[in-house]
Amino acid sequence: MFNNSNRGRDNSPTVPPAPPMPSASKSGRGMFSVLGPDVVVTGNVTATNDLHIDGRVEGDVNCGSLAQGSESQIFGSVVAESARLAGSIEGAVRVKQLTVERSAKITGDVEYENITIENGGHIDGRLKHMSSVDTSSRERPRAVESGSSPFVSNDEAA
Repeated sequence: MFNNSNRGRDNSPTVPPAPPMPSASKSGRGMFSVLGPDVVVTGNVTATNDLHIDGRVEGDVNCGSLAQGSESQIFGSVVAESARLAGSIEGAVRVKQLTVERSAKITGDVEYENITIENGGHIDGRLKHMSSVDTSSRERPRAVESGSSPFVSNDEAA
């Protein structure tokens, strides 16, 4: 019972293995990154999945889904699949599914596919619907100079 037959063995208590982490699918669902309120980033931020920003970013932000806190500041462009903006942004915004909360202040052009602007949300810039921007640039006739006919090129008119 109490013999010395376990000499050389490790007598430390065994620790049960950690439970497996939820596996992320190839799209990385369930994974997110957070920039806290005390974080200042000088440079571009890229995240393949979800990103929550409560701090300050002095650069462009590119991510799958963005959640911006009300005290957050972004000085650069924002590109995302979806975004819920509550802080201030100085730069262009290009988001498919966009929600502008009442505390948000955006200074720059906004391109969107679907947009919700809460009462009090502030946008100082042009709003452009993405699908109309894409099709109108291809289908828009070229500008005609004054004094020339739209049916005859300038070379033929001379």
